[in-house]
Amino acid sequence: MLKFFNTLTRKKEEFKPLKGKEVDIYACGPTVYNYAHIGNLRTYIFEDVLRKTLIYNNYKVKEVMNITDVGHLVSDADVGEDKVEAAARKEKKSAWDIAEFYAKAFKQDLKRLNIMEPDEWCKATDTIEEQIEFVKGLEDKGFTYKTADGIYFDTSGLKDYGKLAKLNIEGLKVGKRVKQGEKKNVTDFALWKFSPEDEKRQMEWDSPWGKGFPGWHIECSAIAKKYFGDQFDIHVGGIDHVPIHHTNEIAQGEALTGKVPARYWLHGEFLLLDKGKMAKSKGEFIALQTLIDKGYNPLSFRYLCMEAHYRSKLNFSWKSLDAAQNALNNLYNKVRELDGEDKVLENYQNEFLNTINDDLDTPKALTVVWKLLKSNEDAGAKKSTLLYFDKVLGLGLSELKRVEIPEKVRKLVDEREEARKNKDWNRADELRNYIKKMGYDVEDTKEKTKIRKLRN
Repeated sequence: MLKFFNTLTRKKEEFKPLKGKEVDIYACGPTVYNYAHIGNLRTYIFEDVLRKTLIYNNYKVKEVMNITDVGHLVSDADVGEDKVEAAARKEKKSAWDIAEFYAKAFKQDLKRLNIMEPDEWCKATDTIEEQIEFVKGLEDKGFTYKTADGIYFDTSGLKDYGKLAKLNIEGLKVGKRVKQGEKKNVTDFALWKFSPEDEKRQMEWDSPWGKGFPGWHIECSAIAKKYFGDQFDIHVGGIDHVPIHHTNEIAQGEALTGKVPARYWLHGEFLLLDKGKMAKSKGEFIALQTLIDKGYNPLSFRYLCMEAHYRSKLNFSWKSLDAAQNALNNLYNKVRELDGEDKVLENYQNEFLNTINDDLDTPKALTVVWKLLKSNEDAGAKKSTLLYFDKVLGLGLSELKRVEIPEKVRKLVDEREEARKNKDWNRADELRNYIKKMGYDVEDTKEKTKIRKLRN
């Protein structure tokens, strides 16, 4: 049985798709004004595990991901500058060039992390017409009003606005934590923003309400409706999307169609840096390229993320990444030692399936991996079963090749063996250090001395 924790109900529920063995997933994609940081990428790793788990369970999956290249303002209160336009001004490039550059960089990060690309990419700027039609539909149903700076959604028209985040609307009003301006309600949000009169934007369009650009939330609603209709199976994103972005997507969808857009809402928790949330807006973030520049295999970060449940906060440190890289290299070396192929071991397959099907429990799934490696099962069966697991884990096990040990290293290992026989432990340690400097290590076992490559 496949179960997911549904943020909407705050319960772990059995997964039942709308159309038999077909599953539609909508994923909130990047706002392309800067590189994705590793906190963002943790969310996409969890989403990739979700998609691969569904495929592992013989579902036919269609995933759509948006690219926010317009409309995401620097403030969630619908004020301030558009993030892409601000980056364009800072880097002295066109907004279109900025969006294209960072979208390409994001896709490269996905590739490095063995994350499957969605079946459909959809830019916000490619669906302006659909977004305008969506707003017009809301207008016809009486859910909109006009202010000096745009067309807004009237959240008071919904009895249960904020149910996804369990918002305390009265508390928001009393605390005045959000600037209200001309908005009727503190929780109201922009559907269409008017272009400033004293400034020409690079990205703006004509609309029934005047020249301007869409708000951030409307793009996801319009894109999901374009590809999936009024309702689909799963909506995924980061936990930070719950109180505002996904809450407003639900509001728009219900107001227009009478249905909650998605039946299951899954959210990945924060990656913490020194116990604080990683945020591009504060300039406190680490890009994947930073890890690569420091000599890490990007998949060691994927491994690190899977050591924690996607709904648990994960504190990032270089020490924890070192440990993850060592574990991954150890896994690679052990898989390389396995010869032949055989049938997948059914008992281990079932154990792995039960863990991953229980709300994507990757920490327990990794435990099954190491349990299998330490078992006395046939080498070929081990390898075949591990490769089967890796269809979900995505650690690149099928791409591993046996390492050819250089003759110089073999001679040093033989010399070390001779030193050990003569109980010349100082010389043996000295030779082991030489071997390590050449990128290899030796493991002394009862049967023989094993040589392993340190970097994969």
